[in-house]
Amino acid sequence: MPNPSPPSAFSPLRHPAFRLLWLANLASNTGMWVQNTGAGWLMTSLDPSPIMVSLVQAASMLPVFLLALPAGAMADIVDRRRYLIFAQAWMCLMGLILCLLTAAGALGPWGLLALTFAIGAGSAMNFPAWAATTPELVPRADLTQAIVLNGIGFNLSRAVGPALGGFIIGLAGTQAAFAFNAACFLVLIVALVLWRREAPATRLPKEHFLSAMRAGVRFVGASPALRVIILRAVVFFFFGAAMWGLLPLLVRQGLGLGPEAFGLLLAAMGVGAVGGGLLLPRARALLDRNGLIVAASLLASGALLLLGLVPHWAAAGVGMVIYGAAWIGAASTLQASAQLASPAWVRARAIGIYQLSFFGALAFGSALAGWVGTVAGVGWALGGFGACGAVAALVARRWRLSQPGPAEAPAPAMPQPEAPAAELAPLLAQDRGQVLEMVRYRIDPADRAAFLAAMADLRRARLRSGALSWRLYEDVAHPELWMEVWSVESWTEHLREHDRLQSADRAAIARAAALHHGETGPGSARYIHHTL
Repeated sequence: MPNPSPPSAFSPLRHPAFRLLWLANLASNTGMWVQNTGAGWLMTSLDPSPIMVSLVQAASMLPVFLLALPAGAMADIVDRRRYLIFAQAWMCLMGLILCLLTAAGALGPWGLLALTFAIGAGSAMNFPAWAATTPELVPRADLTQAIVLNGIGFNLSRAVGPALGGFIIGLAGTQAAFAFNAACFLVLIVALVLWRREAPATRLPKEHFLSAMRAGVRFVGASPALRVIILRAVVFFFFGAAMWGLLPLLVRQGLGLGPEAFGLLLAAMGVGAVGGGLLLPRARALLDRNGLIVAASLLASGALLLLGLVPHWAAAGVGMVIYGAAWIGAASTLQASAQLASPAWVRARAIGIYQLSFFGALAFGSALAGWVGTVAGVGWALGGFGACGAVAALVARRWRLSQPGPAEAPAPAMPQPEAPAAELAPLLAQDRGQVLEMVRYRIDPADRAAFLAAMADLRRARLRSGALSWRLYEDVAHPELWMEVWSVESWTEHLREHDRLQSADRAAIARAAALHHGETGPGSARYIHHTL
């Protein structure tokens, strides 16, 4: 049979809701790139030291490092559409304040960093909610291509926005760039108002904020696939951050060019990313996800070496095109992997932790590149980060990303506890006190090794679905008897467990239950904690 042709990167646009929000987000991202261009260029006038210029990029990314987890928790437990509208309105307001202070000549370097941080805080609120929204807009079959298309849109705005920003700054000053950004946020707000989101139905009350954050951390901690994705993201983005932190100085000091050239170089990166995104479906047909990330990392490292070692505008343009293609290849592959590894109930939190990791790597990598640039020079900093990034990518390839499994699988039979006693219904309704759960197994000694292996998988499944702790006990008098014990925060959290189990988790429970020997299945019981 001939191999089917790879899907088009534009296929998700056939879904009306995705198309509406994608176009509006394209306008909003264009405004953000105009703002970023203006902020970076303004700092070269307010304080042209490498460390201060690199801190502009760090200030825009550090809020995501600080706020990604609480923002993801909020996006999972409140109405996501209203939440996104609030985040856009906050960034619009901060953009207007930045515009007015710049026009009045009342903005200093630290004020610029503070307002850049405030806009970054809005981005931190927006990112996990927006990423978790994509699976609501397209079916699973189109999810990977929708993420690629989001990356193409982001980089298309990167191609247009910086160049547009450079010309706006040249014609009307940086305050005009900031005003343009504030206006672009309004476009996305209108689209979000028009979007008629169907909130998922649930029979349970919403999670509490702190409990939701803890559940998100436990899920990621018990998910080996997500931990590998985060590790690979940190390696790529930490070394790639040198370009973001040092490009304004490379243009002004290394190349001796003005804001128009700065915008055009960022546009070249966007062109490279758009081209890379269009070719990415074919690249996926040739390489698995691990090979794509390694190839993208080596391309990005080569681009940094070219930028640092060849101080000419033509070489810089080529380097930016290569860097853009490498960026979208790695970023879209990693984000799609994180999306597919996260179930709907915790998706925004898991994506928030993923973004916390890679934006933190970007922020600290950008700041470190600025310090190295101050000590050794911009060219040496870019070249050094490129060389170290290539070595790190080759070392990190031993941690391989797992391939996504099927979306659903038949639900296997699992141990079922007795229904709660009627007289305890008022106590359970108060939703106070931890719930202890246990399952008893009778295991043939010949199956001991297989049982322990199954329980190792089951431990991670329990922790992913909300367990605070998990233990396995063996009867010292009867080695064939085992007891699995775990606890959850409350009765409501216990009721959530069933909905949180993925097909792989249910299969792990079924494998353990299949090793039980007895006339009936494994015995299951639940206990409520009392404070005396």
